[in-house]
Amino acid sequence: MGGNQSTPKITAQDRAILDLKLQRDKVRQYQKQIQGVLDREEAIARAHLEAGRKDRALIALRQRKYQQSLLQKTDGQLVNLEQLVSTIEFSLVEVSVLHGLKQGNEVLKEIHREMNIESVEKLLEETAEAREYQQEISEMLSNNLTMDEEEAVQAEFLQLQAEVLEAEGQKPVVLPSVPETQPETRVEEAEEPVPEGQRSKVAVPA
Repeated sequence: MGGNQSTPKITAQDRAILDLKLQRDKVRQYQKQIQGVLDREEAIARAHLEAGRKDRALIALRQRKYQQSLLQKTDGQLVNLEQLVSTIEFSLVEVSVLHGLKQGNEVLKEIHREMNIESVEKLLEETAEAREYQQEISEMLSNNLTMDEEEAVQAEFLQLQAEVLEAEGQKPVVLPSVPETQPETRVEEAEEPVPEGQRSKVAVPA
């Protein structure tokens, strides 16, 4: 089981970063050693002064000063190593980002090639043909059904639609039912003309 696991590939950039970090750690170790020498030389100079050996105390202080100059040089080397490691790591991040952008552009180009104008027009034509075929099937089935069967189909469709809307949490649309009897038509009778002699005279005030 463990033999099938793929080991991560170590690149030349990884080796370079690793070597720089090893050099950095060595410089830090060397700084600790120098700091130990500085502390020891100071103790030696103090002991010589207490014993009255000024010449030896001066020699110890000169050695300590020389070690201090070495420590300052290692500080500069350490800064340079850390900056170099940071620069390489940041450059690798930039390369990774650029590689990702390149892959994204390739994917977009592939999508654009697949969705060209000809493909879209062909898809629309196929969709239109499918709608026309569906309409033909629907008309053929409608022509083969009686009026009662068509009414039953419409009633079943409305019931199914109401169930779907209710399942989706929507209020079903209630349509008015078709009247079973024909509405009565009321014909108003025309008024008979009144003879002029029978019309009531209206008194006109003087």
